[in-house]
Amino acid sequence: MATSVSVETLNPKVLRCEYAVRGEIAIHAQHLLQQLERQPGSLPFDEVLFCNIGNPQSFGLKPITFFREVLALCDHPNLLDQEETKSLFSTDAITRAKKILARIPGRATGAYSHSQGIKGLRDEIAAGIASRDGFPANADDIFLTNGASPGVHMMMQLLIRNGRDGIMCPIPQYSLYSASIALHGGALVPYYLDESSGWGLEISELKRQLEDARSKGIAVRALVVSILEILLGRLVSMFSFVLKKDPVSKREIRCNSLRSEKELKKVYQENIYVTNKKFNSFKKIVRSMGYNGDDLRLVSFQSVSKGYYGECGKRGGYMEVTGFSTTVREQLYKIASVNLCSNITGQILSSLVMNPPKAGDASYDLYEAEKDSILESLARRAKAMAFAFNGIDGITCNKTEGAMYLFPRIHLPQKAIETASAVNKAPDVFYARRLLDTTGIVVTPGSGFGQVAGTWHLRFTILPPEEKIPSIISRFREFHEEFMAQYRD
Repeated sequence: MATSVSVETLNPKVLRCEYAVRGEIAIHAQHLLQQLERQPGSLPFDEVLFCNIGNPQSFGLKPITFFREVLALCDHPNLLDQEETKSLFSTDAITRAKKILARIPGRATGAYSHSQGIKGLRDEIAAGIASRDGFPANADDIFLTNGASPGVHMMMQLLIRNGRDGIMCPIPQYSLYSASIALHGGALVPYYLDESSGWGLEISELKRQLEDARSKGIAVRALVVSILEILLGRLVSMFSFVLKKDPVSKREIRCNSLRSEKELKKVYQENIYVTNKKFNSFKKIVRSMGYNGDDLRLVSFQSVSKGYYGECGKRGGYMEVTGFSTTVREQLYKIASVNLCSNITGQILSSLVMNPPKAGDASYDLYEAEKDSILESLARRAKAMAFAFNGIDGITCNKTEGAMYLFPRIHLPQKAIETASAVNKAPDVFYARRLLDTTGIVVTPGSGFGQVAGTWHLRFTILPPEEKIPSIISRFREFHEEFMAQYRD
């Protein structure tokens, strides 16, 4: 007799999985959007503003011309045989498209590729990594993926054996990690960043959480180091410090470093808005300290979805896997082969992002102008929004030094917390739902990313167009003041 399909009979790992960015608040926002389309004027706002997710082109960010020209020529190679193409496309885009197509069997961008991705494109990416870091990179270490997320899932599949295997993640964390850990049946081991010091990290916190996990019988399999929508540099510099200053042998360091299996997500490496900091990859740091693949098993992820290009819908990305044995890599390749391959457009775009136009190329000046304009605008938005939040009573917000988000803390009255509890909602979820229903502004509650107990936050993207930010802040301020007055203790 067939078992009926109901929530009660579903895989419990799926039921435990939560992905806050597209969770309850985002789902309700879609319903309100549909209501506005069916019944204009039926809500107290005339548009829904999705400030919950880093989706740059949905906010009007323009694609980088060179990237799109190359993609167009690769997807329609017949254009390369037409004389008028020379007047419509830049000469270096034409040259690059020909070079890429020559590396694709039959110039067939609609065909499957090698499960790790097209070899010639992996060569380009490896060359880009080597140029950026100043240390060699190998195309055989590159796995091209549909954005960074599938790579994270692949590593979780590889590492998590049962519920006693843990992955150590920064808190606040990107909910991809908690969701994928839950889906694969592992345990999330948190380490907390210090909000009062600009989301800094104390090494003592890492050690304390590691020891606590081990005391509970959890085998910590990997440490996640993430830009975390804040800024990578602080966390990387702090962790590299403990490696360099620890007076024990490399063998002991490997043990203390969670068996040296680390995951690093670096999708915001271009989005840095302070002049005294720059992106340094974890790989660059450890290689410069003298550690090689035998000392450290490191997996780094990159995506074309963020940065200054914001090509979320193209689903391009890769992971660089170093320090693993041949037999382990064979198992990772097996996982990749189950998925056949990532999409070819995303593969091409990943190679372009890691090897953009250089000085002297026909597209270079336009490329630099487009990139600088985007990054300078994002820096202004980050500064303006952080300043505005810090000017509202009951809100404190660290400056955004990089990436695409703010994580303001909402100091909620006890009465609001108790009211939320009475309707079985986390206080920041309760607040975010009221904010949405009143203003149409969509944010992600901080509880979806993890936060210190008793604190409440919102994740708020800085992507709205500059001209809209004053009105968004005005609507937010008005709601917040009314909310706080209603629930004042």
